[in-house]
Amino acid sequence: MKVLTQARRQRIVAAAAEVFLEIGYERASMDEVARRAGGSKATLYKYFSSKEALFETVVRNYSARFLTEAASGLTQPDNQRLSLEQRLVRFGEDMLRVVAGDNQALQIYRVVLGEAGHSDIGQRFLESGIRQSMEALAQEMKAAMERGELAASAPMLRAIQFTSLIKAETEVLFFLRDMPDFSQEKISEMVTNGVRLFLDGAVKKPE
Repeated sequence: MKVLTQARRQRIVAAAAEVFLEIGYERASMDEVARRAGGSKATLYKYFSSKEALFETVVRNYSARFLTEAASGLTQPDNQRLSLEQRLVRFGEDMLRVVAGDNQALQIYRVVLGEAGHSDIGQRFLESGIRQSMEALAQEMKAAMERGELAASAPMLRAIQFTSLIKAETEVLFFLRDMPDFSQEKISEMVTNGVRLFLDGAVKKPE
């Protein structure tokens, strides 16, 4: 029974993702989600109390999970044996797995960007796991500062700056109609570029 319940929940989330992608968050209705999921609206509300709760689940499943998984990797035992650079590279590669073919995740992010100016969808996106993940990364930055590996600064500011550098080469994707394919080699290259700039800066060092 539990397996059937989980399967039904997954069908609802998949149907909701389709609806949000096609017509946006504001125009999406629970009636349309129920119709596509193949059930009643009453059944839908047994799983999700509101459209807002359903959207948060869609974001967690399709977009936020990459950053969430990257953040969880920071606390793994084997991560503690790595250098700061290696830990940041691992975080960055986990974070950028979103561009390695999961176009639906990027499209959900586009929905958030497109509607954030006239609804609370942006806030809901942050609360879907993004904020907690950034706080975990900020703790990593703080620990590195305490070890003397990074100069003293505001840990959250450093976390924001780091993730901005990591995704810098992917920002253009949100302006393109068709998403390009990125190989793992290209993702590693982009991450390495971001990590090196974060750790070394752009100013030429004296010989």
